[in-house]
Amino acid sequence: MKYYVGIDLGGTNIVAGVVNEAYSIVASAKCKTNCPRPAEEIISDMAKVAVEAVDKAGITMEEVEWIGVGSPGMADTEAGVIVYANNLDFYDVPLRDMLEEKLHKKIYIGNDANAAAYGEFMAGAAKGSKSAIAITLGTGVGGGIIIDSKIYTGFNFAGAELGHMTLVANGRQCNCGRKGCYEAYASATALIAFTKEAMLADKASKMWELCDGDIDKVSGRTAFDGLRAGDVSAKAVTDKYIGYFSEGVISIINIFQPEILCVGGGISKEGDLLLDPVRHLLATECYSRFSKQSTKVVTAKLGNDAGVIGAALLGFAE
Repeated sequence: MKYYVGIDLGGTNIVAGVVNEAYSIVASAKCKTNCPRPAEEIISDMAKVAVEAVDKAGITMEEVEWIGVGSPGMADTEAGVIVYANNLDFYDVPLRDMLEEKLHKKIYIGNDANAAAYGEFMAGAAKGSKSAIAITLGTGVGGGIIIDSKIYTGFNFAGAELGHMTLVANGRQCNCGRKGCYEAYASATALIAFTKEAMLADKASKMWELCDGDIDKVSGRTAFDGLRAGDVSAKAVTDKYIGYFSEGVISIINIFQPEILCVGGGISKEGDLLLDPVRHLLATECYSRFSKQSTKVVTAKLGNDAGVIGAALLGFAE
């Protein structure tokens, strides 16, 4: 049996998992990232949780083929350097060398969204395909692109930032500093903002009951729950949100034409309620609508495990 270790380095938690040759997690460990703090301290904790996960799996580090890391920000996969990661306050951090020095194993690094996409490609919703795109709808919009079984990063390792393509010129403000980004319209953050705006405009909306009259309790589920309850304002919110989300998906598919496009993140749990309108647009408006072969739009399968599994398998992406 072969084993691989994946580390999902996040702004809140560091999670390590031991993945077997069936691409399943057999043991895991985690700790708080507690950033900002020096990179050396964070990387020391990464090494500790990796060792803890290996111990829990009942194997030794000698039995591990390699260790992969999915990190936020821009990851130079060739040099093994995190060029920039805002939420970690990392600038030109030689993560690969620092971790290899602590664990004495071959280390692979990559962007966390790319790692999650690779996890879905190797072991999840896109397994068996040759090209796939994964979109994660969370605080922002994450993206990962797989072409001919390889992770696409662009020549400077900053590619696949799907959340920052322009959807609406001079539109809503994005956290990146620009206006009109896809992320500003299709993220869970955007959906929550749309929901609050609708509630403030309609004091009789059932969405108020769903959050106990406290607008601060609004979540990415509130509008969809309101839709199911027959609320008119909730339907307006979900129609608006799904419209923006769908337009972005169609643009992405028109450019890449992947075999599979999988959607993850909390909002993806709405399933066909979210994806059927996208599929309808694909059939009626996508440039490839007359082709006998079309992109399948599906819900991601691996959930929160995608990052760890994808990171663990990064050695296969070389």
